[in-house]
Amino acid sequence: MMPLSDSDFMRYSRQLLLPEVGEQGQLALKNAKVLLIGVGGLGQLAAQYLAASGVGKIILADDDRVEVSNLPRQLLFDGGDIGEYKSVRGSQKLMQRYPMCEFQSITQRLSAKNINRYIEGVNLVLDCSDNLPTRHTVNQACIKANTPLVTASVAHFTGFLFAVDMQRAPKAGCYHCLFPQDTQVTQNCSTAGVLGPMVGTLASMQSLMAMNILMGVGKPFGKLLRFDGLKFSWHEALLSQDPACPVCRIYT
Repeated sequence: MMPLSDSDFMRYSRQLLLPEVGEQGQLALKNAKVLLIGVGGLGQLAAQYLAASGVGKIILADDDRVEVSNLPRQLLFDGGDIGEYKSVRGSQKLMQRYPMCEFQSITQRLSAKNINRYIEGVNLVLDCSDNLPTRHTVNQACIKANTPLVTASVAHFTGFLFAVDMQRAPKAGCYHCLFPQDTQVTQNCSTAGVLGPMVGTLASMQSLMAMNILMGVGKPFGKLLRFDGLKFSWHEALLSQDPACPVCRIYT
């Protein structure tokens, strides 16, 4: 385990003042390895928060390239990045801003054939993807690897956020319990539209939940959080495992 340096104590002094964080919490962040899937509206901001907080290594996975329509909500990028891989350009920019953090980029779409080798050895996965097949693939891989997962999604003025961890909260189930694989999703950012601050709100909460899990503080498991961006309200629902779930029932 890498210890905190004098520069770490100076840089993260405001976080270290929090009794829930302290030196042990900051050490947990520094020695953490996070896989972040999807470097779009959610992922590009979550990556910045995690890197700025002192997370030691972040793997950015995304096979998409920057488009002009991304720029209003994906603030890590600018016009000069159009046509570049989001994961590669994002890693380059983040390395300049946060040299204390190690970055790795993946430019291929994660699938059941390749995802397991990227999840191996990570402490946490953030699913910031924008399609149901990828979310199910990520969920299944995290369940198999016993790796905590924080997933968020946004469409129109609605956002969802929850965490999955079969070790600490097996009775809360997994992504498949909540959204079975045959679920028909008719809206996403591309079809329903979205505002930048909506994505930013969920990305901030996803980052906070991820940090809490890495530091072992708070109670992030067992609940689904839904944000209504028109009413400015949060709704909380308890999660429970589907006893017939083909993905996670064998782990409880």
